[in-house]
Amino acid sequence: MKHHLLALVIGLTATTAQAEEWRFNNFLPETRPESAELSQFVDEVNAAGTGTTLKIYSGGSLGLPNTDVLRFVPKGAVEMSLMWANYLGRDAPELSSVVVQGTIASVDEFKQALPIVQQIYSEAYADWGITSVGFAAIPMLSVSVFCRDEPVNTMDQLKTKKLRVWARDQVEAFTRLGVAAQIIPQEEMYVAMKTGVVDCALYPALYAHTVSLQEVSKYASFLYPMASGPYVIGVSNDKWDAADDPFKTAVATAADGLWERTNQYEDDLERELAARDTLVEQGIVWGEDFPEADRDAFVGAVTGIWAELAEEAGGKAPEYRQRVLEALGR
Repeated sequence: MKHHLLALVIGLTATTAQAEEWRFNNFLPETRPESAELSQFVDEVNAAGTGTTLKIYSGGSLGLPNTDVLRFVPKGAVEMSLMWANYLGRDAPELSSVVVQGTIASVDEFKQALPIVQQIYSEAYADWGITSVGFAAIPMLSVSVFCRDEPVNTMDQLKTKKLRVWARDQVEAFTRLGVAAQIIPQEEMYVAMKTGVVDCALYPALYAHTVSLQEVSKYASFLYPMASGPYVIGVSNDKWDAADDPFKTAVATAADGLWERTNQYEDDLERELAARDTLVEQGIVWGEDFPEADRDAFVGAVTGIWAELAEEAGGKAPEYRQRVLEALGR
């Protein structure tokens, strides 16, 4: 009897030791469509029953700034994290200049570039001690200008406003066009618009409801289409190397499903138009698009800045940009 009890205790101890929970840091709000896709990824990993489970923490609930990913992931402050290269310009400027938003304006071009972009990201994150274990594609977005007090749908009108943007390349491009632009984090945008710190905000209509932008703006107009590099799911090299094979297989299988589901662009325009209709129902006055000449001026400015940012970043940044350009056939 004692031997049976001892065996049971040893068995339970081994099971407990094998069971492990990994925290998955997702900086996106729970209301974002991508968060639903990431939750499905987590569910599929957990369904494999490997003994290691994932638990997703969305909306920055772990208190880990998305700009600090390259600092906290290699140290194991969290086991797994979503990463977006455009947020990482402070620590890795070469990463934030791989794909500058606004420089790729068609789905066909975007699809040509994506395999090379994924390869570059994997290489670059590896240099920081991070293994890229999965990717989530971002839709081909339509970026619009949302304003508080009056309609704005020309660059000349925008020159009289203070504009919220989210990336340095946007600041540089709008400055070159005579527009006063400043970076305001997504989580601070609502208050900045409500209190008049800025008059207008650059944002995709598709996601405007997730930050309640319709509550602090009354007018909106489309400015330019935007392709973005994909989100990457990262794990520290040490943590990933120590993980067992069944868990790695489960993650890889779920990651393949995540990429297959998100790397689809056929419905992007339909979803964008539906989002605009919903915003109009909520009180937004949707105006005419910015004139083609204004849109061309912005794309021209941001394309020129892509080269400058890559040169300024140095290191591998010019090489990364050249590899993307070659993939695009430019």
